Amino acid sequence: MESGNLASLITHGADELGVSLPPGAASAFDAYHSLLKVRGESVNLTAITGEKDVVRLHFLDSVALLKAALFKDARVIDIGSGAGFPGAPLVLAEPSIDLTLLDATGKRITFLTELCAALNIKATCVHARAEDAAHKKEHREHYDIAVSRAVARLNILCELCLPFVRAGGLFIAMKGADSTDEVAESLGALAALGAELPEYYDYIIPGTDITHRAVLIRKSSSTPDKYPRRFARIKKAPL
Repeated sequence: MESGNLASLITHGADELGVSLPPGAASAFDAYHSLLKVRGESVNLTAITGEKDVVRLHFLDSVALLKAALFKDARVIDIGSGAGFPGAPLVLAEPSIDLTLLDATGKRITFLTELCAALNIKATCVHARAEDAAHKKEHREHYDIAVSRAVARLNILCELCLPFVRAGGLFIAMKGADSTDEVAESLGALAALGAELPEYYDYIIPGTDITHRAVLIRKSSSTPDKYPRRFARIKKAPL
């Protein structure tokens, strides 16, 4: 796919979502795709490699969150960022975001650091496990919004992610449209962690018939200091 076509896919897809991209964003997404293609050969970044699929299932899927919540000027942490989704596309589309990208894998943090330098993204890249970073003063209840596209069950994700969010802030978990049972399973965790009942934002990814869901979880009070627990404990006895 030529870069002009890639830029057109991004721009038209964002328009379909109701998101207006800033000047230079389409070119930045094209450079993002090129870097993914080169580095993905040596680092396990994504199983999705086709150009149209990367645009739709990674870039546009991430950008869609801008319609789910107010990100302008927000302090945002992307937990388990991997190849940068959804955090990096979000800041390319909304540059006012103060972004932190967190991942436990060193090679992925190296890629994210290179990506931010190449695309002139102002972001902090943190190499740490979420359950460790969430107990550090500089991260605990520091962020307006936490986002995660990790594959863990929602009750596990809530314990890992909600401690990063300030009271009154928001945790957004990216899930499939069939996540109703998973949300119901997490209600006990939400109560223990100081969060309210979730809301949903469902959207169709442009150029596909795929519906995804942003599960929006508002933080109403501080999370007790004992959370998150060690991951082995979280996995063995989820809230």
